[in-house]
Formats: sequence, C-alpha cells, structure tokens
Amino acid sequence: MTAIDDMPDTIGGIKMSHSGAPSLDDLFERLERMPVPEGYKVEIIEGTVHMSPQRRTHWKIIRKILRQLEDHFGVDAEIDSDVRVDFPGYMNGFAPDLCKVVEGATPDSKGRFAPKDLEFVAEVISKGTAAHDYGEKLRAYAESEVPVYMIVDPYVGKCRVYTHPKEHAYRSELTVAFGESVDLRDTAVGLVLSTEGFPRD
Repeated sequence: MTAIDDMPDTIGGIKMSHSGAPSLDDLFERLERMPVPEGYKVEIIEGTVHMSPQRRTHWKIIRKILRQLEDHFGVDAEIDSDVRVDFPGYMNGFAPDLCKVVEGATPDSKGRFAPKDLEFVAEVISKGTAAHDYGEKLRAYAESEVPVYMIVDPYVGKCRVYTHPKEHAYRSELTVAFGESVDLRDTAVGLVLSTEGFPRD
C-alpha cells in the first residue's frame, strides 16, 4: 500500500490531488485543450464532466434577467454568465448561467470569485441538467449561503426561487409561473424580478 506522502505530485504532467485523482484545475486545463463542441457549456459536478447545449430559449431568458439586474445595479455591476466558480463538495466547478457578484468583491489570483462573493445565481434548465440544478447545485449553493438561487424551467413555464440559506439548506422556496413577478426585496438582491416574456420550450 502506498502512503499519501509517497505519491507523486504529477503523473504524466497531470497535477494529482492527495487522493491520486487529477485536481479540479487540471481537469479544466485539459478540457480547454479538447475540442468542445461550439455552443456547449462545460462544468464539473462532483468530479464528472458535463456538457450542456446553449439554446436560443436559454439565452433569451438569461438576457431578460441580465437586463433587469443591470437596470437595478448599473451596467458596471459584476455579473457573469458561464464563468467558473468552485463550490464546496467533491470537485465542483460550476459555471452558473448567470450570477451577480457582491459589490466590492475581489477575484483571487486566478481571476475567479469565491462562492461567498455571489448574491444571486440563476440556472436555466436544459433537459439534461434538471437533476443537477435541483440536486448537487442546490445543495452547493445553499452550503455556500448564496442568498438567492433561481431555477428557470422553460419546459413547464415556471421558476423556483430559493432564498434565506441557513445551515446548508434554503429556508424559503417559492414557485412562480412565467408572467408573474418574483419579489426579492427582502433579500440581498433587493428588487422585484419580472418573468414577463420568458419564452418556453
């Protein structure tokens, strides 16, 4: 049996973790060198690589949310889409469809924000991502105490909004049909978000 201290730091140029598996950084570096199909988003969820297609409906919803956030916070607010953030748990490198960073947060030396820097996350469901959005991501966002997590489902025309995280779980959950407003005035986001005109698949 090989002791952890005796294990090499790299194997074939791949940086290894203490468990002997490639590190999260190395997996992303390798993915960047691979021919990922155009129009696909890549994430690592609990050590497994996932690729999901970006559809026109998907982007239209993201854009409608983005415009409202910019109207409220200003065009210079730090709002990212499909940008990697590492979350708690085993090898979780998510790229939220949309996330709002708290004012004054500073990225780390690698240019990435920490989960604690996020005050709003929106994920628009694809057929293949729903289980992750309601499963691993929901748990990771709650554990990281992201104040507002919104899941938008264009297949059923509804949004599910989770707020007030505490002790690794969200204390409040609200379901809103497309066309209705989401009142987030009692959260860090502090606005009423309209879902009017959200397209359906």
